[in-house]
Amino acid sequence: MKLYLAPMEGITGHVFRTVYHRHYGGADRYFTPFISHRDFTARERADVLPENNRNLELVPQILTNHADEFLEIAHKLKEGYGYEEVDLNLGCPSPTVAPKNRGAGFLRVPDELRVFLDEVFSKSDVRISVKTRTGYEDHEGFERLVELYNDYPLTELIVHPRCREDYYARPVNKEAFSVAYEKSRHALCYNGDVYSAPEAKATLAQFPVEALMCGRGILRDPGLFDRIREGGGDNRKNSGELCCENAPENGKAVNREKQLKAFVRDLYAAYSGELSGEKDVLFKMKELYFYLSESYEKGDKLLKKIRKCQRGSDFLSVLNESGAYGYKY
Repeated sequence: MKLYLAPMEGITGHVFRTVYHRHYGGADRYFTPFISHRDFTARERADVLPENNRNLELVPQILTNHADEFLEIAHKLKEGYGYEEVDLNLGCPSPTVAPKNRGAGFLRVPDELRVFLDEVFSKSDVRISVKTRTGYEDHEGFERLVELYNDYPLTELIVHPRCREDYYARPVNKEAFSVAYEKSRHALCYNGDVYSAPEAKATLAQFPVEALMCGRGILRDPGLFDRIREGGGDNRKNSGELCCENAPENGKAVNREKQLKAFVRDLYAAYSGELSGEKDVLFKMKELYFYLSESYEKGDKLLKKIRKCQRGSDFLSVLNESGAYGYKY
């Protein structure tokens, strides 16, 4: 079973991926936030540069509903950057994306999606996986979508069992995922609301799929993949230490709170070297702590204090004192 880090726009770019992989066991595969421009933006270009993704298995994700655009981007990624596989985004629920029949919006026009896939698979010279939701307004047509996907040689089908209208607020629909589990002929990856090792263990017991993808779960608790690899025990361990063959200092116990602080400090430094000013760096850290504050018993108070930081020195001071807010793991 493999573990994947989900693409999250504005957060899991190359800076985050590199620092995360350095401090934790890391993911077996990383997926870029979506690329949607024939002429790559500066951010998109930086995100796929091989020198920015050393020692990582990276799959670029493409968001478009135009086959010619998909093919041009995929070809550019192969010829210019060496990527032999790409992922098609059929899951983004954003109101700036889905109403234009892109991302999850493409699911409401399955006939157009078939025409798109016919052209893409007849002309593409790269491998293609698909990350999909289970419908647009509801899950009723998901079996038809699975049958559609079965007609193409996907390398993998990554299923997030929510429809577009669910966004991220409603619970995942395990019944909808079971349709893919029973009907799909492809290797399957489960994605959605896995926040602890016991939840991962239960999901894999119900659906023993080839891979598990986590996004918000890793942002809330960067050590989650290490604990899943340990065998699915309870996240909270009174010793505050973990021993994982994939963790730093192989075979040695690692203090989790110190590991987290070192990760955040290194990430802050990496963003400081990448971004244009202190304000932009602080924005990135505040965005991360919207999720990471869940690692603390008094996370709401920690988040409030982080949001008040106006200088980098303020942030680093709060980081040094963050254990006082009750680190959970």
